[in-house]
Amino acid sequence: MPTTVERIAEIEAEMARTQRNKATMAHLGTLKARLAKLRRELITPKGGGGGAGEGFDVAKTGDARIGFVGFPSVGKSTLLTNLAGVYSEVAAYEFTTLTTVPGVIRYKGAKIQLLDLPGIIEGAKDGKGRGRQVIAVARTCGLIYIVLDVLKPLHHKRLLEKELEGFGIRLNKQPPNISYKKKEKGGINLTMAVQQSTLTVEAVRSILSEYRIPNADITLRCDATQDDIIDVVEGNRVYIPAIYVLNKIDQISIEELDIIYRIPHAVPISAHHKWNFDDLLEMMWDYLHLIRVYTKPKGQLPDYQRPVVLQTGKSTVEDLCNQLHKTIMKEFKHGLAWGSSVKHNPQKVGKEHVLHDEDVIQIVKRV
Repeated sequence: MPTTVERIAEIEAEMARTQRNKATMAHLGTLKARLAKLRRELITPKGGGGGAGEGFDVAKTGDARIGFVGFPSVGKSTLLTNLAGVYSEVAAYEFTTLTTVPGVIRYKGAKIQLLDLPGIIEGAKDGKGRGRQVIAVARTCGLIYIVLDVLKPLHHKRLLEKELEGFGIRLNKQPPNISYKKKEKGGINLTMAVQQSTLTVEAVRSILSEYRIPNADITLRCDATQDDIIDVVEGNRVYIPAIYVLNKIDQISIEELDIIYRIPHAVPISAHHKWNFDDLLEMMWDYLHLIRVYTKPKGQLPDYQRPVVLQTGKSTVEDLCNQLHKTIMKEFKHGLAWGSSVKHNPQKVGKEHVLHDEDVIQIVKRV
């Protein structure tokens, strides 16, 4: 009986042999769905939770969490040490970090947790090394730093993306605009609200057939791919922003640095010399989608030293109150807001009001 990894290899080999055209689209869809199901077995193996492993994950603290992912010896530990002042054993040989090493930085009033994950090796998604545990922790992060050696960035970038994709992590992507609902009867009802450039009805049916789903309503509101359909059916994908941290720029020329700057979502740095950390932290803030809100007690100045940090999309006055204390909403009457989210300063606002970065808010309680 072949192992899960051997079955994955067989399917990947068959996909590589298969010519891509309209006639083979449905067959390729079936193979991709089969592959996704086998990969799910690797993420959550039978008899275990498939989690990060005892002593491997670290309790979440602070306003956001960033995971450092990369091959061994690319400078992750040096970057963490110099960013957070946390000692992480650094050596000239590979595999120095054997467990998750946490650190914390404060930036713009926010407390950001940094996790230096053990170096990934090629084949991690297939169970090699400690890749499964590393990627399980990476799935819990709000942002991933993919740390690359600037002398071989694109090769390592492709390999790491393949490993993370294999574990259901989608980097710098939004979930596909597809509504999917299983039902008891009525067959497959597929609505294409947008013209499809590659996806066919037959391919969708073959994917659902592989999952043994005979009845479902699916509406495509985007130009979807077979992978998008599989992601929606699987339902366990995580969509995480990523920054490609191109380390060791002290070893390349100015001309090479100009080329490196063209790579999307990338920041060139030298972890050892602490070069270009300002750009890295500014991009980190943008990609974490955090905002700062300052509270103002009645008759006092705003507390600019301790902002309440909220996630964009979860930044209503009610979200702020719940973060301060769960009992506040029971006594909430209205808020007074100053800043770019209101037309007048101050302006009376309700609990649904969406706050902007650096707004000031005063909570008025019911008497």
